[in-house]
Amino acid sequence: MKLLLVEDNPQMASTLRRTLERQGFRVVTCDDGLRALERWRAAAPDVVLLDLSLPGRDGLDVLADARKEGLVTPVIVITARGTVGDKILGLNTGADDYLPKPFDLDELEARINALVRRHRAEDSSSAAAETVCGDIRLDTRSGAVYWRGQVLELSTRERAMLVALLQRPGLAVARERLLQILYPNQTDVQPEAVEVVAYRLRKRLSDTEVKLVTLRGLGYLIKTDTAP
Repeated sequence: MKLLLVEDNPQMASTLRRTLERQGFRVVTCDDGLRALERWRAAAPDVVLLDLSLPGRDGLDVLADARKEGLVTPVIVITARGTVGDKILGLNTGADDYLPKPFDLDELEARINALVRRHRAEDSSSAAAETVCGDIRLDTRSGAVYWRGQVLELSTRERAMLVALLQRPGLAVARERLLQILYPNQTDVQPEAVEVVAYRLRKRLSDTEVKLVTLRGLGYLIKTDTAP
């Protein structure tokens, strides 16, 4: 099981890594809020342990962008910001659990295992864990997108658009719906902004078997080269 640990305190990060690796976890670490989302995409972890007070960028902003982007990996926030208001804010932003520092390592392990069991149970009772279109694969558990086994490098909005289209292969997604997905809570964005993202995404997909199609008056869809 792979775990992403986002923690800037070297001593705590080292202690957590050693403890979790003894329990059988494969631990990927990151100590910077600016690189956390990139590391999250690349690692495609089963669980994320996320500190909030990070250099470069606050952990809540990282979490909010990850959820907007479609990354659904279970997240446990580990932080010294332990007031009730902080906890509510973290959970409302998209955290699955919240553990104030200092905490017991046995309790952390138990929470990780409980969260993974719950998430896997939800996966087994829902749709398939992945969506495949041509040589593109979407891991619906982590939200990561792969091309021929490698993580496909995309911007946040390119990824969000592709995920939305992969969830409806061969079916049009209206431009108005994509505008809401790409620019949530922004009312001053013109519909033409979707066309800009679509143009960039189409270039990213140029070497793949997947094509982005514009349907005038309807929206966008994706299909494979072999699809009619």
